[in-house]
This record gives sequence, C-alpha cells and structure tokens, in this order.
Amino acid sequence: MSAITNLTRTWLTRSVKPFLFTNEYDQRLPYETCENLGLYIHIPFCESVCNFCPYCKTVYSETLCDHYLDALLQEIHMVGRQMEGEKTVTSLYFGGGTPALAADRIGEIIEAVGEYFIITEGIGVELHPDNVKVPVLRMLHAAGVTKISIGIQSFQEKFQQVLGRKPVDLPAMKAALQEVPFETVSMDFIFALPGQSFEDLRTDIDSAFANGANHIAIYPFIDFTFTESSVRIQPKKKKRKLLDDITRYCLGRGYVRSSIWTFAKEEEARYSSMTRDNFLGFGCSATTLLKEQFKINTFSVEAYCERIQSGKLPTSLTLRFTRRQRMVYYLFWTAYSTRVDAAEFERFFGVSLRRMYGTALLMARLLGLVTWEDNLYTMTLKGAFYYHYYEKFYTLAYIDKMWGIMRREAFPEQIRL
Repeated sequence: MSAITNLTRTWLTRSVKPFLFTNEYDQRLPYETCENLGLYIHIPFCESVCNFCPYCKTVYSETLCDHYLDALLQEIHMVGRQMEGEKTVTSLYFGGGTPALAADRIGEIIEAVGEYFIITEGIGVELHPDNVKVPVLRMLHAAGVTKISIGIQSFQEKFQQVLGRKPVDLPAMKAALQEVPFETVSMDFIFALPGQSFEDLRTDIDSAFANGANHIAIYPFIDFTFTESSVRIQPKKKKRKLLDDITRYCLGRGYVRSSIWTFAKEEEARYSSMTRDNFLGFGCSATTLLKEQFKINTFSVEAYCERIQSGKLPTSLTLRFTRRQRMVYYLFWTAYSTRVDAAEFERFFGVSLRRMYGTALLMARLLGLVTWEDNLYTMTLKGAFYYHYYEKFYTLAYIDKMWGIMRREAFPEQIRL
C-alpha cells in the first residue's frame, strides 16, 4: 500500500520529498484571507465505543465532558481573537464521538463561534440513533443547528450484530424527526460488510428516505489496523459492483449525487465537512487546513485541556506544504465531490489545472475515469470506484499510520508519510 501511495505522491508532486509532520506550530493562524473557509468542532465522547470506529473518542463522563468543553471554548476564543472583526465562513460542523451528548451546551459553543465568524451555509451535528429524541432535537434546533447526520450504519439486525450496534426504533425516530424539522437530515450507512448485498443496501436506503432522511451517506468499511474490529471486508470486484449498483439505483430514483458516497432527495440537502478549500478545526484530533499548512490537534483529551490552560494552541503536528503538495491535497478532497472545476483550481492557485496536471488528466479521460466539459472534470462510475479504491490505500498508508501513532503519543516529535 505504501508503495502505491509513494509512487502517486512522487508523480503528482514531482518530488521524492515525503509529507513531513513536525511538532512545531504557529500560535497565530493565517486564516484572515482564506476564502471558502469552513469550521469543524470535535466532541470525542460516546456512551460506548464501537470497536470498528477509528475516530478520536472516549467514554462519556459528564465531569470530563464539561471540563473539555470549557477548554474548547477557550480555544475558539484564542483563535477568533486573532483577527479584527468577523470572518465570513461557509459552515460549522460538529463531529465526534457523539456531539449530541453535549446538546445542552451546543448553543453556548455556537454563541462563542458567532462572536468571530458569520456562518452562511448552516450548522451540522452528528447524532447516534439513541439521540434522536424530541427534547434533544429541540435543544439543537433552538441553538441554531440546521443539519443533522445520524450514524445508522445499518437498519438490519444481521449487520447490527456484526458491528455491535443495537436495533433502531424506526417509528419513534420518524416521529421525532417530524416533530422537529431540519433543513438536512442525513443518515449514514456502511457498505461492503460480510455477506452484504445490493438488496440489503437498497432496503436501508429506502427505509432512510421513508423515515425522515432527505440525504444519505454510504461509506465503505475500512479495516484500520489500530481498531479491534474482526470484520472481514468484501473483495474488490464485489465492492465495485455494489458501489455501481447503489449509484445506478439512487440516480435512477432521481436522487442527487453530491459526493462519492452521498445522495440526496434535493440539491439543497447537503452534509459534508470535508469538501471545502480551507477549514479551521477546534477540539482534540481536529485538523486545520490553510493555504500553506495543515495542522492536527492532539488526540489526548487530558493533554488538550492542559495545553489550552497554559494559553497555547493544542496543535500536535504541522505539515508545511510545498506548492505541489498543496495542489495534490486540494485535488484529492475536491474530487470527493466527484468533480473538479478547472476555473476554481486556477482561482485558488493562480495557475491553470491543465498546465500543472494536463498529462494526468488526459490519461484519466482516456482510461474512462473522468469526462471533461465546460472546464469541469466529472468522474464516471469507473472513476468513482477507483477513487474509492485508492482512498483505501491513502487511508491505510497515511491516516491509519498517523492516527495510530497519535492515539499513543499526545505530541509526537515528527511523522513522515
């Protein structure tokens, strides 16, 4: 896997230089001039920890959660005060963990964010199915939340058992969602589980849209080395057919494809904290992407709180991009939306996409991975699958290695990827 990602990185960056993350960081973040800037807040607490989940999380304790949220508010103020006036941003997303466990303080956090940032495209919060209760939804709605994402994974008992999840009370969930409406109600599912068929996924998709969702996300199962999951993933050919069948079914039903794995009833229903040019991340394990740097906060809740209390940012590692490295990062995550706008690339980097990557894009067109029309490169079904397939290599070669180290060390000296 590392050989494939190393070759790709070398070819696209025109350099053998690795991505080098070091433990130095800027106390002041240069986000003032960033356009299309998004915000992300990580709340790492869960009632119980799923053994397949790779994200930074810890078992919920009210005392620890309140202590953490106090530090989180300090981090928001610390960064927000770095520029005068208010900065316009696209969106704010809360991830985890299970952010809804802190529903009674989400409004306080949003209010703090609002002192420094003007949010134009809404606020999203992730929920566990157990959180989809009228009192919780009302609290979130009153706080200004406009989008929610519910981590279903599967409605079917056979796959719930594989993942260690409880059954979902669909009638109760539907009733709660009807009682408290949101602009976007997304439901997350996992595909390529052992024995999972297209019929299984179609049933889940239909159930989601029939019970309150106007948006779905169907993510592939990835076997991270540091998780305790024993789930065996499906082979490549079966995964490709499954993804193609899902895509054809959703498009045939008239659903809008907004990314590799997401489909919506209408264009306006969107939920994605990933596809934006720049973003600021707050909370432990949260990442920040700016024009010339990428930084990631410590994964340790205790170390995060201690660093904040000392008046310093909780940055664990920083990557200083070369220009080509930043271009590769931009293209990889922009392509997640299934399309790359050449005009937007040129606006961001001041040079044409064709000049920088014309040969690679021509090869992609000849191989049937993308089409090109009106300065827009759009993935075909084949291209979407191979993006997903490469994303697995990227995840295991880069994210798996980095997160595995950072789960063990609060502030590693450096990581080479």
